[in-house]
Amino acid sequence: MNTNKKISIFLVDDDEMYLKLLAIELGEKPEYHFTPFATGERCLENLDKKPDIIVLDYYLNGIEKNALNGLETLSRIKLTNPEIPVIMLSSQDKIEVAVNCMKLQAFEYIVKSETAFARLHNAIITILHYKKMEKTLSWYMENL
Repeated sequence: MNTNKKISIFLVDDDEMYLKLLAIELGEKPEYHFTPFATGERCLENLDKKPDIIVLDYYLNGIEKNALNGLETLSRIKLTNPEIPVIMLSSQDKIEVAVNCMKLQAFEYIVKSETAFARLHNAIITILHYKKMEKTLSWYMENL
């Protein structure tokens, strides 16, 4: 991650209103650049743009009934680039759903609730701290 550029965040949700809410809520940070997608397929088609973070909805078939769901999209993201941290969002408050997401290497699982935006902010900050630590450790390893 280049510290001189904006943090690229893909927002993937089939609910257009929720996508706008996400962009507004997270848009308070001028260092973030958002790219919204209504389907997992569109997100996958744009992975070559190397987003720093992906925020991905669990259900993605509200617009296109045969669209990939969030788990399938997560799995394909991790096959393409396992280094991209993916935060899963869902209205599902079931432990099995969260466990399945974590098995597929989601960084975080957040239930869409009144605390979702605060938890999302915290998850993004945590990811950015991890990336900064990885970069620092890598520099030390190369220069020792």
